Amino acid sequence: MIGAYAAAMGGVDAVVFTAGLGENAPETRKDICAGLEFLGIKIDAEKNNVRGKAVDVSAADATVKVFVIPTNEELVIARDTQELTSK
Repeated sequence: MIGAYAAAMGGVDAVVFTAGLGENAPETRKDICAGLEFLGIKIDAEKNNVRGKAVDVSAADATVKVFVIPTNEELVIARDTQELTSK
């Protein structure tokens, strides 16, 4: 899918992994990015060995940034609920 989106958009500036799997599964991130080096997407294996922290896991020679960004879905739901119920 990343390759298809990159083609449709004429390239990408960054790939962002988030939510449960994206922020907690280094092996999944590695597998998803494997073979996308021709697009400039490369992960640094050492940097990628992280869970639940915001970090740039791009390889030094990557031309496309790869980020891991933790989410807090419960907080977003709570804020949205508060906003809707306070009107």
